[in-house]
Amino acid sequence: MLKQKMEAYDIPQKVQEMGLYPYFRTIESEQDTVVKINGQDVLMFGSNSYLGLTNHPKLKEASKAAIDKYGSGCAGSRFLNGTLDIHLKLEEELADFVGKEAALVFSTGFQVNLGVISSIPGRNDYIIIDDLDHACIIDGSRLSFAKVLKYRHNDMDSLEKILSKCEHDKIKLIAVDGVFSMEGDIAKLPEIVQLAKKYKANIFVDDAHGLGVIGKNGRGTADHFGLTDDIDLIMGTFSKSLASIGGFVASDEATINYLKHNARSLIFSASIAPANAASVIAALDIMREEPERLDRLWDNTHFAMKLLNAYGFDTGHTETPIIPIMIRDDFKTFKLTKLLLDQGVFVNPVVSPAVPSTSSLIRFSLMATHTLDQIQEAIDKIYNISTQIGVFDTQINDEVEV
Repeated sequence: MLKQKMEAYDIPQKVQEMGLYPYFRTIESEQDTVVKINGQDVLMFGSNSYLGLTNHPKLKEASKAAIDKYGSGCAGSRFLNGTLDIHLKLEEELADFVGKEAALVFSTGFQVNLGVISSIPGRNDYIIIDDLDHACIIDGSRLSFAKVLKYRHNDMDSLEKILSKCEHDKIKLIAVDGVFSMEGDIAKLPEIVQLAKKYKANIFVDDAHGLGVIGKNGRGTADHFGLTDDIDLIMGTFSKSLASIGGFVASDEATINYLKHNARSLIFSASIAPANAASVIAALDIMREEPERLDRLWDNTHFAMKLLNAYGFDTGHTETPIIPIMIRDDFKTFKLTKLLLDQGVFVNPVVSPAVPSTSSLIRFSLMATHTLDQIQEAIDKIYNISTQIGVFDTQINDEVEV
């Protein structure tokens, strides 16, 4: 039965036969605004390296120095033999950066959400999630014995309706993305905080795409709204703005102590490599020392949005450097992705079942290190190809001034 099920799964093969398969594209260079694919230069607009730090000399030097001192790995979990002094230093830096008493580093951001969300609420408690939350929030909720309730995306009336039906004396954990990874919009934290106080709920913010993007020096969504003290748990990843791999959660001392001894994805996973910890510390230093980097990210975002709007693209409700370009047709989304790569532009397609076919899109993401010329070139090509394959219902004047 297993072999039959595996062999019956042929959707990727069918897309490959059409010459439109857009996944597992092999990059032969460092992650930068220009990468090598099949020996050719390609403009990268599919990366989560919002601050452009993945090839920063200081991060490379820090990683190399950590390997020289500690070796290549820890050969165990944080719970047993895998905690190094550099992990503790990183946790202190992270807690200070996001404004919490303590922090705890996990092997990946995904594992943070699996461990935290599954271990805090109990059998008679509640987990309340936005229906566009990231998959790792959903999977963490599935691992919990708590009752999982879902509210409509950023709909505060929907959230309040759910909260009003929860038992008052039970834990009610609202788990929400700070910045939504595909849509680019921001959670309505001020309203969520008000409702949480009204119904005695707690808030967990997944800030994977908020750190390094919004807030002072990129401190994230809670800082952006001035609500750090009102958010119980702040989670972040190292694989986006922090240019490494791993993840963390920050909270009060008591909560971090509980998670150290109850989060299974921490206890039963190997700790991050010393080089990863060192590079994140270096990234945090740069974020504090170079606020102009964040300014450039937002200058690039405003420039790109102005051009996309002038060309008539539907970019949804984005408020961040994550820009969804709505195509609303799976086949055209695949075709646009393939033709763009042929012309030297890398973007990511988002199609069904991740979203309904009528909501399929190109995820266009910006880095602080992109030049305006690179952005202009990429968007011009997106427009020209979109016109050719019939993305627009009506033709738009080719002459656009920015």
